[in-house]
Amino acid sequence: MAEASQDKPDLTNGVPDNDLGDGAMLVGQVGGEAVLLARRGREIFAIGATCTHYGGPLGEGLIVEDTVRCPWHHACFSLRTGEALAAPALNATSCWRTERRDGRIFVGDRISEAGRQLPAKPRPTDGPRERMVIIGGGGAGNAAAEMLRRGGYAGGVTIISDDAAAPYDRPNLSKDYLAGTAPEEWIPLRPPEFYADNGIELRLGTTATAIDTARRHVMLGGGEELGFDKLLLATGAEPIRLQVPGADLPHVRTLRSLADSRDLIARARRGTHAVVVGASFIGLEAAAALRHRQVEVHVVAPEARPMERVLGPELGDFVRQLHESHGVVFHLGHTVGAIEAGRVRLDNGVPIDADLVVVGIGVRPRIHLAQQAGLAIDRGVLVNEYLETSAQDFRRRRHRPLARRLQRRAAAHRALGRCRAARPDRGAQHARPARALRRRAVLLEPALRRVDRLRRPCQCMGRDCRGRRSECPRRSAARPPGRSHPGRRDDLPRPREPIGGGRHGTRPVAVGSRKGSAGAH
Repeated sequence: MAEASQDKPDLTNGVPDNDLGDGAMLVGQVGGEAVLLARRGREIFAIGATCTHYGGPLGEGLIVEDTVRCPWHHACFSLRTGEALAAPALNATSCWRTERRDGRIFVGDRISEAGRQLPAKPRPTDGPRERMVIIGGGGAGNAAAEMLRRGGYAGGVTIISDDAAAPYDRPNLSKDYLAGTAPEEWIPLRPPEFYADNGIELRLGTTATAIDTARRHVMLGGGEELGFDKLLLATGAEPIRLQVPGADLPHVRTLRSLADSRDLIARARRGTHAVVVGASFIGLEAAAALRHRQVEVHVVAPEARPMERVLGPELGDFVRQLHESHGVVFHLGHTVGAIEAGRVRLDNGVPIDADLVVVGIGVRPRIHLAQQAGLAIDRGVLVNEYLETSAQDFRRRRHRPLARRLQRRAAAHRALGRCRAARPDRGAQHARPARALRRRAVLLEPALRRVDRLRRPCQCMGRDCRGRRSECPRRSAARPPGRSHPGRRDDLPRPREPIGGGRHGTRPVAVGSRKGSAGAH
């Protein structure tokens, strides 16, 4: 977490103007609080240096126009106001006044506090109100509803969720909450009164069974129908289940919902034995959390090293050693052959005591509603550059301001990835993201980011060095054998490689189906 310390400059005393170039950032402190000072052209901004999502250091992030991106999870904040503009952060960070005099930059009074929720201000509209229906009560659906209100959308907004709980912080379910270090009151994304105050209707414990695109109706469980003018599918993913004998026993669990995490907590008594199937993010997070509760944990996975596919062998060994130092036992190069009451039997016949089995072997996108509605599918819902599906009426009723914001966010995401992508093929009916984006670089937690092998993928990020080959470290640096770009993997998209669909050889990919991310992400 980015915290102020004695070695950071006191920004109320000023810093030399020349120390802050265009596009540069400097972390100082005001009254003991870490403050990020940033410059764009002749404008100077000062906001809180700590991301309001999980406390990431914004000073190590990336400036995109007049915003800053958190290096951990890509949360986006306005440098002008501190407002959280893009998920996963929801609350604004602090903002201060700045002043330039006598060749120095000074930070003055605080304008706004961190953690504030910006009120929605729906604009009044003449005539009948539109209705936006959002299917899915996760983080994406919640953020979409809130941003619609903050953007001035005055129509009705309804969130349909088959979860009994209001939208909550899903990633925390496999981290601090499961470990017992975060109370449950931290889990909801917003308090109950937020939805009433902002005119957002929550239909919890409600299942959408079908979509009638012609009549613009959603069929709900129990036979009810709900009309809509615009529809957003934010159904997320579901865990992949084990296909072995005994996989349906009651002590075999997955981790996806708040109810799942509560169930694991109830079963994770001190001294019990747990087997975690899968050695990727969710499996290892669950293993670490259960060890914190003094549960004996064994991890079973077919790969030779945990997370080797995305991190490589060196970091895979580092991750394994880190978990083993906390008492986790690995059974790598093996799969589960069968599950019995009180034990798991591996493919080589070795038994492991198991009072609890946690399965984290990947997720698949929930696309059955889209399939039933006749939308274009290719292991995921195919969309264009505006995230619009193949339903013709939906495409014609484009929400232009929201679409422009989505385009700006997509550009920032590409900048935080490995390279710049070309404009999508506008002649194609649906834009298809390249398969390689599913294998894009993983932003790691601070302990892993300190490993020397991790480096900035693009050394010239945030700098306009087009046309000046000799000044561009990306172009002039020596390229090691087998690499077309320093620090970049060759299985990721190349510059000017289309990520849009169409006639020029781009490849389809499942939307939201990152194998190994089963559970809370």
